[in-house]
Amino acid sequence: MIEQYEQTLQDWIESIVAEGDDDALFASGYLQGHFAVVLSQLEVETEQDLAALDVKMSECLALARQELGDSDYTLVSDAWTQLSAKLAA
Repeated sequence: MIEQYEQTLQDWIESIVAEGDDDALFASGYLQGHFAVVLSQLEVETEQDLAALDVKMSECLALARQELGDSDYTLVSDAWTQLSAKLAA
């Protein structure tokens, strides 16, 4: 399951690099760092499904809410919405 998440992330990042603007590149890079941390946490847990991933990413986004300004947070939140849709597909 983890490998599938990683591959989906890489495919998504590649599309952002090829087609995205500076805002999309920022948001995807920021999100990629948090996503990597979450995946490393999931590797040692029994629950590795999409629901578990979503819970952990929600926790990361709560932290991002404190770290980022409103416009940057919106970019990152929107990026997570895009990525999570790809993961669910």
